[in-house]
Amino acid sequence: MWKGFFHLLKKDFRLMVSSKFFLLALLSLFLYSCYINFVYVHIDQRIYPVCLYDPQEKLSVSPEYVTKLDSRESLEAVCADRYSVGIDFSHDVPEIYLLSSGLETTDRYRMTWGEAVLHGNVNGGHADRIGAENKEMKSRREITAEFLFFELSAVGFLGLASMLFKEKQMGVIRVHGILPVCRSVFILSKLLLLLLSDLVFAICLTVINLGTAGAAQTLPGILLQAGILSLIMALVGFLCAVRLPDFKQFSLFYLILAIFVTTPVFLAGQTGIEWGWIVYHPMYHLFEAVKAAYFAAPITAVPYYLACFGSIILLFLLSYQTLYREMAKEG
Repeated sequence: MWKGFFHLLKKDFRLMVSSKFFLLALLSLFLYSCYINFVYVHIDQRIYPVCLYDPQEKLSVSPEYVTKLDSRESLEAVCADRYSVGIDFSHDVPEIYLLSSGLETTDRYRMTWGEAVLHGNVNGGHADRIGAENKEMKSRREITAEFLFFELSAVGFLGLASMLFKEKQMGVIRVHGILPVCRSVFILSKLLLLLLSDLVFAICLTVINLGTAGAAQTLPGILLQAGILSLIMALVGFLCAVRLPDFKQFSLFYLILAIFVTTPVFLAGQTGIEWGWIVYHPMYHLFEAVKAAYFAAPITAVPYYLACFGSIILLFLLSYQTLYREMAKEG
């Protein structure tokens, strides 16, 4: 069995090399790292603009933080963008005026910033340290986690599927149907190579963008979550590739998966959209687990890991049965 397993590993490794799998992974690593180091960490989002209507000049605030307006109507017109914060100082009691952005958390931040400007507690106009991290390191951790999740979700799903479709075209599945090789080994060899390549990718991406100190602190948790995500997506890709007759149908299925499965997760994580149903989305929990690992706050809930490992076992069994039926059909 082990001799056949090592032969399968060598065959799958050569297939990954010939399909430029490692070259594409290296290119992704280079592009992600360049974007993080030369673009993303230098993005400084403009803090919420504050507009002041103070006809009697009661409030003394630096023009660096506020824009003075000459009427209440102008104040309301500017705040119609649902991003700016207005301060109306035309009455005895000042009023903070804003229109809801639709996100409770964002509105709370806007209100807090408006009150800080009103009371003169601006302290430089931006946050330099968030928790135990400075702003740059927080940005690095956040975007690196998101890139890793995106890469593993796509590569695990597409990488194994592309290998399998190529083997189907070459008649490899028909040949393996008559060889004395355990079918589970046929699946395990592909899973092992993809898992190892994903873990190496996770290590390189983390070390390059967080530094050795930041990576040493978080890598154990990151590798655990990367391994779980890699296995789940690879098995889903394997199952779909065996079931679907050609790569065109598989590509359409992946497009649907990307739009309706992955996109809501990114919207909920990036924009703060409050969807109550998102907690029932399995990919959302995987996404949050990867982000938590990057902030050295790994998920410790036992039900989460039971669900993950149960899903891996179930997907493996489904893949085995599907492969068995496909080999019987071919041969």
